[in-house]
Amino acid sequence: MKVVIAEKPSVAREIASLLGAIEKKDGYLTGNGYCVTWAFGHLVTLAMPEEYGVSGFQRETLPILPEPFLLTVRKKRENNHYKLDTGVLKQLKTIEKLLKNCESIIVATDAGREGELIFRYIYEYLKCRKPFERLWISSLTEKAILKGFENIKSGKDFDGLYFAAAARSQADWLVGINASQALTIVSGGGSYSLGRVQTPTLALICKRFLENKMFVVTKYWQIELGHRKDFIDFKSLSVIKWDQSKQADDSLKFIHRQGVATVVSVETKTVYEQPPLLFDLTALQKEANMKLNLSAEETLLIAQSLYEKKFISYPRTGSKFIPEDLWIEIPKLIQVISELEKFKDIIRQMKIGRLNKRIVNDLKVTDHHGLLITDKIPSALSIKEKAIYEMIAYRLIEAVSSVCTKELTDVTLEVVHSEFTLKGCKIIEPGWRMVKGNFLDNNDFVQDLPELKIGDEVKIKQAKVLEKKTKPPVLYTEASLLAAMENAGKQIGDEKERKILQEIGIGTPATRASIIETLFKREYIKRVMKSLLPTEKGLKVYEWIKDKKIADVAMTAEWEVELQKIQNNETYAVHFQKRMKDFTATITQELLALSVDNKKQLELICPKCRTHKVVIRDKLIKCPNESCNWVQFRNICGIQLNLENLEMLISEGKTEILKGMTSKSGKKFDAFIVMDEKGETTFSFPQKKKK
Repeated sequence: MKVVIAEKPSVAREIASLLGAIEKKDGYLTGNGYCVTWAFGHLVTLAMPEEYGVSGFQRETLPILPEPFLLTVRKKRENNHYKLDTGVLKQLKTIEKLLKNCESIIVATDAGREGELIFRYIYEYLKCRKPFERLWISSLTEKAILKGFENIKSGKDFDGLYFAAAARSQADWLVGINASQALTIVSGGGSYSLGRVQTPTLALICKRFLENKMFVVTKYWQIELGHRKDFIDFKSLSVIKWDQSKQADDSLKFIHRQGVATVVSVETKTVYEQPPLLFDLTALQKEANMKLNLSAEETLLIAQSLYEKKFISYPRTGSKFIPEDLWIEIPKLIQVISELEKFKDIIRQMKIGRLNKRIVNDLKVTDHHGLLITDKIPSALSIKEKAIYEMIAYRLIEAVSSVCTKELTDVTLEVVHSEFTLKGCKIIEPGWRMVKGNFLDNNDFVQDLPELKIGDEVKIKQAKVLEKKTKPPVLYTEASLLAAMENAGKQIGDEKERKILQEIGIGTPATRASIIETLFKREYIKRVMKSLLPTEKGLKVYEWIKDKKIADVAMTAEWEVELQKIQNNETYAVHFQKRMKDFTATITQELLALSVDNKKQLELICPKCRTHKVVIRDKLIKCPNESCNWVQFRNICGIQLNLENLEMLISEGKTEILKGMTSKSGKKFDAFIVMDEKGETTFSFPQKKKK
């Protein structure tokens, strides 16, 4: 009997049906010599500090540097405590039973770093020593799965992938646990979270926000001229930017008297604009955020759904290329697109026999090739799924279309010793830009021009002074933040290192969305329209850590290079782990040495057990004694209890009147919060004054 382990039940069912394993059992499917089972994502994770004998947040126990790391069954949170997830435990026992009785194992978790880790952690936790093979596929179509089973690979071929995944997992644990505990301790109140990638990302957002906020807008003035020649209207703009409007007005008077502008230079060049490459996940997320206003997380979930429905290839890819042996499939995929009404006219104009092979590059295909549609015609898609599918289909058509040939013209005019410039663009061969009909990237800077040559005089039909303002750095959107994370290596100071790391980012295409979502969950950032802004809490954290190593974007990019080397078997994971432990010790000491200016710190005794001091967090206050387990949430009907009200409530049993609370029905009301001897709270309403 062979056991196949998939990452989730839906994928397991697809594989099982093709293998003939159609008999349903509790936690697996069986038949034809196979048992196909599944995980629910991570069934096994790294153990928390409590399992190493470290409880609570204590300065003297930091840094916590496990040797070795322990694995544990995934837990779920209930009533502020973590307990074993019974569903996970049951499935893990099913997998354990199957592995004990099987002849061989086939790993069919997602073909990537995280998918490899899901299986290997289960394998290690169950102390299984049987050899295993790997199913490595880039789509879930019947053809892809069957071909994958024909080319099954040795599990050892993916040891580098596992070592990189485990090193990343342990590094995130070390930095996240130690840094978060250290900052929480020195803050004296509240709960704070830091992370290896999370914190540099927060630093990017806060830095840009403060640059935008502190930017001093200054005015400047330019002169715009309007011309007409050969029945074509066009405009030119002064090279000079005047600091004072009077200077611009004085120049305008001379220009009016002159009445004509003389062409002093004309430069024309032909530009061959290559089509865009295929989408990788980050590029898809950026495009979807700009065009569809979807968050990175939403885009990933939609793409994952399309993948599981067999309409697109594996979405968590970091490559924009395909290997040579896949090129033969591209005309077939174009034919699939031509079946869709929206694309028929576009495909009809393409020269299928002369497709552009720019996307073919074996050396630049990582674990997976660029995003492609599959040969399955899409059906029953939601509006958002349809939009993402069409985005991927459009990109494929553009990527294999011919180059766009443009003729760009730069012209300089002179009026009374003042220079004016204008740009023109003429499409010679539209090529890939015909697909969507977008021929110009920025219509503000290019225009149709008549034929101009040096010495020509063109009349000035109109002239006016334009008042302009300098613009602050633009606030990040999810699209521009993803770009900043992707290109973090370009921020490295050393020129040689920057050249090496310029294509390295922080996080990976598969994890960047979750990093941004984590910042939202921690209440460090918020969305205002499409912009990402730090919250008061996020700015507070940034002020504390902005000059610390944990916020260093470039250093985090360097860690990603190391992980890639481990994956490629170019270096040993043990060296990376040693450096990460040294780094953790350094940042922990840096954070513990912080001098945080805190407001008055309350020392309140638990109103229930009356023995322990309560712990005050951002969202709640609680008794640290597990046998007492008293908890009071600070947000009550939309109003946050401040420190003064907390002190009054616990010490005196009653807050001041809280105004503007909101009931479940949405009505506003005012009330006192009253606490009884058992630490339970109720509302007390003010008496209405008699008329």
